[in-house]
Amino acid sequence: MFLNFTVQGAGQPLLLIHGLFGSLSNLNILARALAKYYQVYRIDLPNHGQSPHSNTVNYVAQAIAVKDFIDQQGLKYISIVGHSMGGKVAMALAITYKDLVDKLVVMDIAPVKYNIRHHDTILAGLSATKKSRIRSRKEAEITLFQYIHDPNIRQFLLKSLAKQYDGSFNWRFNVDVFEAHYDDIIDWPLGSIFTNNTLFLKGANSDYISAEYYKSIKSQFPQAKVHVVANTSHWLHTEKPDIVARIITRFLINLKH
Repeated sequence: MFLNFTVQGAGQPLLLIHGLFGSLSNLNILARALAKYYQVYRIDLPNHGQSPHSNTVNYVAQAIAVKDFIDQQGLKYISIVGHSMGGKVAMALAITYKDLVDKLVVMDIAPVKYNIRHHDTILAGLSATKKSRIRSRKEAEITLFQYIHDPNIRQFLLKSLAKQYDGSFNWRFNVDVFEAHYDDIIDWPLGSIFTNNTLFLKGANSDYISAEYYKSIKSQFPQAKVHVVANTSHWLHTEKPDIVARIITRFLINLKH
C-alpha cells in the first residue's frame, strides 16, 4: 500500500500521524513549527485522505502500513507524533518495531480499550449524508447538523468531503469500514513495552486520558511523562497550536542533547 504523504524541513526524520476522520492537512501548523528542526513527514492513514482504502482498521494492520511507508522512504530511526487514533497507531508502531522508533509523542489518547463510543453521532451523521446522496457541501452540512451540533466538528469533517466526477459528493475517509469495525478503533490489543522516551499530551478538558489510565501508560511506556495542556479539549493541537508545538519541540530537542 502506498500512503499519501508530504515532507518538509531538514534534519532527523519526524512522522506526524492524524486521528480518525482526519488527514495530513490537520497537522499542518505543527509540521511548520517542527520543520525548523526536523525533516517532517505527514501521512494520510489508510482509509483517510488520499491514501487507499482497505477493509480493516485494526492497529496491527495500520502499524504495518506505516512501517511499510517508513521502509519505502528509506528511513531508519524516526520519532513519531500521533493524535487520537493516530496516537494509537504510533504506539502500536513503537511497540511492534522498537528498533525503528526513537522518541514518541502521543496526543490525547491512552493505550487502553475505551468503553465509551465517542463517535456514534458522527458516524450516524456521515451515514445519513451517504444515504441522501448529497449534491453540495451545503446539503452535507445541513444533514450533519441534525446529528452534530458542534460547528467546529462539522467543519473538520467537511474538509474531507470531495466532489466526484458525476457531480455528487462523497467522503474521502471510509465511512463503511469505520462503522463496521468501530470496535477495532476503540480497542487496544497490544501488551508489549516501549522503553524509549515518550510524552503524552492531555487536553485538560478531555476525558481521553483520565487518571485511571496512568497505570496503563506507565506499564507499557515506563519512561513516559504526561503533560496537561490547559484550556484544551481533545483537539488540543488545533485549539492551542503554538503551545502544543512548543511543548513537543522542547521534548524532542532537549532529549536529543
